[in-house]
Amino acid sequence: MIPKIILGKGPHATRRTIGYLFGKGRANEHTDPHLVASWNGFAPDPGRSPRRNPKDVADQLATQLDQPIRMLGDKAPKFTVWHCPVRAAPEDPILTDGQWADVARRIVAAAGIAPDGDEGACRWVAVRHADDHIHIAATLVRQDGRRPSRGYDQRAVQKEARRIEVDYGLRRLKPGDGTAAKRPTSKEHFKAKRQGQDATAREVLRLRVRRAVAAASSEAEFFALLEATGVTVRPKDGPSGEVLGYSVALPGDVNKVGEPVWFSGSTLASDLSLPKVRQRLSDTASEPIAGRPGDPWHQATAATERIPSHLTFGDDHVAQGQLVALGAALDLLPVTAPSAAKAELQQAAADFERATCSRITADRGSARALHRSLQAIWRQPDTAGDGSGSAMLLDAALTAVAFAIHWHRKHQHAQQEAAAQQALLHLQAAYGPVTEPVLGNLARRAPSQQTKHRYAHHLRQAVPEHAERIVKDRAWDAFTTVLAEAETRGHNAAAVLDQALSQRSLDDARHPARALTWRVQRLGQRHTPGPRAQAAMARSTTRQPTAPAPAAATAPVSEPPRARRR
Repeated sequence: MIPKIILGKGPHATRRTIGYLFGKGRANEHTDPHLVASWNGFAPDPGRSPRRNPKDVADQLATQLDQPIRMLGDKAPKFTVWHCPVRAAPEDPILTDGQWADVARRIVAAAGIAPDGDEGACRWVAVRHADDHIHIAATLVRQDGRRPSRGYDQRAVQKEARRIEVDYGLRRLKPGDGTAAKRPTSKEHFKAKRQGQDATAREVLRLRVRRAVAAASSEAEFFALLEATGVTVRPKDGPSGEVLGYSVALPGDVNKVGEPVWFSGSTLASDLSLPKVRQRLSDTASEPIAGRPGDPWHQATAATERIPSHLTFGDDHVAQGQLVALGAALDLLPVTAPSAAKAELQQAAADFERATCSRITADRGSARALHRSLQAIWRQPDTAGDGSGSAMLLDAALTAVAFAIHWHRKHQHAQQEAAAQQALLHLQAAYGPVTEPVLGNLARRAPSQQTKHRYAHHLRQAVPEHAERIVKDRAWDAFTTVLAEAETRGHNAAAVLDQALSQRSLDDARHPARALTWRVQRLGQRHTPGPRAQAAMARSTTRQPTAPAPAAATAPVSEPPRARRR
């Protein structure tokens, strides 16, 4: 059950609200609007007065609601109307008018609008539009002339809604912590629908700003990237000429007088204000890299593979910083993904955005390596080549998101945990369309049967408990291809395989050959080891290796859920 508070102001605010509540709605969605409850139990009902003109009844109702406000004259408050839609979930049982009346009384009592037994409380009405929701409208002057005590009313009505869900057996929503980005308003949804858009301007802008922050290495580049993606930017200058903030708009998105609809960065999300953007750019600034740069996809994958360890053993600030970086990685994946996977990956990134926000301050500097590699990919996204870069990063991201679910659960971040769970489902759905084409290309270059037998023999020595599953996996040919290519580059295949096996246990892998394919491909494309290193690796492979499972893989049942995707 979702309550949402909207305040109204102006000399005709009450009449406008009543007109809307008993009208047809913006898209004829109001069916049989009628009162289910009111402050005195016998307020006039424009929806159920067949012998009178409904407009006259609406005027009478608005006049009665406004009476305490008119008594104050010039001393009336700026905001005079308190409007709270309350909506049930689609799967919830249909409540009766009497049950909705009880819901309304509990909501206005929790908000401080009309506490139980308070005869001098504010005047209010509850109007039912359809089976699944009501609207509560109240005037913000008590009948005794005082102002209502409604401090933190949004938080109070949310808590009461959670109790109502339990009492009526409704779908129980997750309690929040006030860190979620502001949702699009109903007006924004209706506007997008009229224009044939799948997303509101607010949602489109938030996505583009987030991507610009992830790709930029400086403030100037951040603004340039926004303009390059079709976003109109309006800086906010201070008296000294210094830029203090910014607003963004989509070309063609205008209000009723033809002016652009502007959104400040902080309105899109709390972490997109200019001070927060500047802090993030400072924390993730690139550092000089010694030696020749490596493949950014491999670097991003390696950094993402370290996220589970940070979430398990790092402090909370580091863990939060890793989650922010993981969200940036998910924002990148749809850009280079095949068309069959784009929608799932875009939804995964949108869902996981909620999982990147909490009241814990993020140590973004700890994720500098991942941010730097993502910046490099944004500059040249086609470096994914045959798609193997995206496949590797997605494989690592699946495991990281599974650990994020557990981390949020441990910290009792209910909304963030639920968001990460939804993101995981979309990532799993996208895994096949992203990886199958890459695996197919690799399988067509499979080595000889003799080479395959040699690899299978080493597997049976190294991981006898998983060897047969790997050999029978559909990705076996692709796996042998990347091992053979590692040998061609001068690596010892057995040593590379042992290293891949030691990175993470295969106990939770549905398709272990796929998991090993991405690990070996990344390891095999590193710089070729020198003669001494090759000799050392050769000596190490004469002993039967043991692949140590990381702590998270051997932990008890209470540890993180597994990413069942391979």
